Amino acid sequence: MTIMNRRTVAAAALAALLTVAVPGAATAAPRATAPLGPAPAPLAADQVDNDPSGVDCRPGTLDPAPLRAAIAGLPDADATSAQVRITTPDGCWTGTSGVRDLRTGAPVPPHARFRVGSVTKVFTAALVLQLAAEGRVDLDGSVQGYLPGLLPADYPTVTVRQLLDHTSGIPSPTSPGDIGWQLAHRYDRWTPEQIVRAGLENPRAFDPGEKQDYTNMGYIVAGLLVEKVTGHTYEQELARRIARPLGLRDTYGPGDDPRIRGPHAHGYQAVTRDGATGLVDATVWSQTYTPASGDVISSLADLDTFMTALFAGRVVPEPQLTEMFTLPPVDDVEGGPARYSAGLSAMPLDDGTILWAKTGSRYGYLAAVASTRDGRFRVEYSITATDAKGEELSATAQAVIAAALGMA
Repeated sequence: MTIMNRRTVAAAALAALLTVAVPGAATAAPRATAPLGPAPAPLAADQVDNDPSGVDCRPGTLDPAPLRAAIAGLPDADATSAQVRITTPDGCWTGTSGVRDLRTGAPVPPHARFRVGSVTKVFTAALVLQLAAEGRVDLDGSVQGYLPGLLPADYPTVTVRQLLDHTSGIPSPTSPGDIGWQLAHRYDRWTPEQIVRAGLENPRAFDPGEKQDYTNMGYIVAGLLVEKVTGHTYEQELARRIARPLGLRDTYGPGDDPRIRGPHAHGYQAVTRDGATGLVDATVWSQTYTPASGDVISSLADLDTFMTALFAGRVVPEPQLTEMFTLPPVDDVEGGPARYSAGLSAMPLDDGTILWAKTGSRYGYLAAVASTRDGRFRVEYSITATDAKGEELSATAQAVIAAALGMA
């Protein structure tokens, strides 16, 4: 297979990993819509070139030209900014493009934080597997035993492992699916129990363990499990067990806070009204509809530090770490093989290499992490895409994925 074909196939495979989890309800009116143009003049791809974070990222002999080209020219109609970090045996490179916000046109700040979306699931899986390693959670134990009353009395037994590998079959809530409704309800607060109850109003598509269906629900329940077993909030356990021990200064669970604390780039959503398309600032948005499944905030350097430590066994010990690299022996709901493990997803390349990856999307933000099992090749990105939850993956994200895989 040619390099170009490899890039195309791999980009399509990663794009398929993006699952749109619709955020919950809201109450406040949306902000005024800003027209798409004119925008600030595009900035060079190397506004920040080579690690602004202070975390060791030495270029070595790595030629980052493909990634520079992939994120050049922002802001444009597809995205207003991009941050990318890549590590290969030849070296490491970090770069940004675009603007912090369209109002000022200022560059993306160093240490910029962003919503990681479903990359949150990697953190949640690590927390549950830590508890399993401590003997406080049995992966084959039942959700009904740990969280009595959460599921109906006649519901089939769901194991903790099934929560993590998306084979629980617990149905998701029905979403209105309309961007106008989403914007109007962007500040609503949901409890995990409310989300579970809303999901259970729908019939389950399969019994636990029969198939794999990627949803947020298993991780929402897993977050409740963490809280029940530890007696602390999910946010407290994330900080105590992962962020503080690894020195992750930008990583936290926002809880009920709809803001992004600290330096960050604004995210925008393209909205069409009365035939005109404009951008709505989507930065401030309640993430309580995706607790423990899509709400964490982090940075490139923090994600790289976390993934490096995780894959090296410094976050989750063996044998529990094996769960993150083991696919369940079932088909997915569309009839294909399972692609999701505990927290990660497997993306085979044509040379037999498997990239273990996780992507995420929230309105205004796309994020991804990917690494080989030995950690020698790693990529993290954040893109403030103007249609981050659309059916088509952002062109900027596709370009980044293709460039990165071409450098593998």
